[in-house]
Amino acid sequence: MDARGPFGERETIAAIATPPGRGAVAIVRVSGASAADVATRVFRGRGKLRDRVAAFGDVVSPDGGRIDSGLALFFAAPRSYTGEDILELQVHGSPAVARDVLLATLAAGARLAEPGEFTRRAFYAGKLDLSQAEAVADLIEAEHRGAARAAAARLSGGLAREVELQEAALATILEELAAALDFPDEVEAPARARLELEIARADGVLAGLSQTWERGRLVREGMGIAIVGPPNAGKSSLLNALLGDERALVSAVAGTTRDTIEETLALGDGAVARIIDTAGLRLAGDELEAAGIARTERTLSEASVLLIVVDGSLPLGGAERELLGRTRLRARVVYFNKRDLGRAGFDEREGPERDALFGSVRDRACVDAVRAALAGHTNGEALDLARPHLGTARQADAVLEARRALAFARQTLADGAPVDLVAGDLAAARSALGRLTGRDASEALLDGIFARFCIGK
Repeated sequence: MDARGPFGERETIAAIATPPGRGAVAIVRVSGASAADVATRVFRGRGKLRDRVAAFGDVVSPDGGRIDSGLALFFAAPRSYTGEDILELQVHGSPAVARDVLLATLAAGARLAEPGEFTRRAFYAGKLDLSQAEAVADLIEAEHRGAARAAAARLSGGLAREVELQEAALATILEELAAALDFPDEVEAPARARLELEIARADGVLAGLSQTWERGRLVREGMGIAIVGPPNAGKSSLLNALLGDERALVSAVAGTTRDTIEETLALGDGAVARIIDTAGLRLAGDELEAAGIARTERTLSEASVLLIVVDGSLPLGGAERELLGRTRLRARVVYFNKRDLGRAGFDEREGPERDALFGSVRDRACVDAVRAALAGHTNGEALDLARPHLGTARQADAVLEARRALAFARQTLADGAPVDLVAGDLAAARSALGRLTGRDASEALLDGIFARFCIGK
């Protein structure tokens, strides 16, 4: 792959690198061989810009008019994010000022950057591998601490190093097989037992990575929790209490909740969940309520964890007993509500519900106990951020494809076929891993990945 990428070394790009809207500071970033020339045209400071030294001065328009005063930072290639010369202009955070500064850099010879083009150039320059580039996008998009920590861990490059080790091991085997085929009288083919051991070892490493994908997804997106129960058990009241906000409509009239309501719930230590309030489970009174109950059933089947809410003040009815019975094999938290009104239903609970929670949504300690019980279901899904882990479905698919190829190779050896017949499958496995790190990535794949990025990153 050409280290310059498809953009060419003569093109210089520019973009606003800070979010839209007003702020204390706006940053306009310029990258490319002409960045220094752009600086001389748009920035008036004291003396020549020095590498990695901030300079104060004026940013001027093409006609020489002052746009704003601010700082200029110059990063000389190759010690920059993109590996090219980079100019950063820091001005006051007015959208109009930032736009005028950008237009001045474009008039000075730069062109507007494409989404993700700065990071794409960093990838071409070898500053980042493709998995790290994806981590940059995930870090920007992270909406909670857990997702940000996971993305930052992937940005350290541990995943690429692990994958490259497996690529190197496969490459060594392929080289030995090729040498044995080309010079059969001089080079002996690798021993079958050794091939079986090496392939099994690589597959074991990839199997461990595969297991990190689902846990990583839960870190980023949050565990799916469905609040289910009969009408008027207090599901919506509990949702509001957990969120600390009147998100769901609460009424004494049964069937008030007709549709699912999804919100993000913080569980502590950076963990979050997607919590979904559902329509009460009962025989529907009308067509609209029936549609809501059907959605509840779908949500119940798809959720990772169920929060079963039952009115603990009243004797248990058929609907309550049926729901408790059919969810006993699911990951769940059972909560008997309305302790302030009585305990008849709670006292009738059966053995599988002996550890159920009992409280009132009016009591903050009870709500906190529910939150803690839900957080307990994330412990088994903890992701060790110090170890390499998969961050995207694309990466998980690449590992799956590599493992599938290795499985074919292992079967070929198990069948007693000549050892050289595994070369094609080992090459396919290595290619799949190369697509994960970007070594064998196509331009179409790169286009799709960097299209996720904002302009300016």
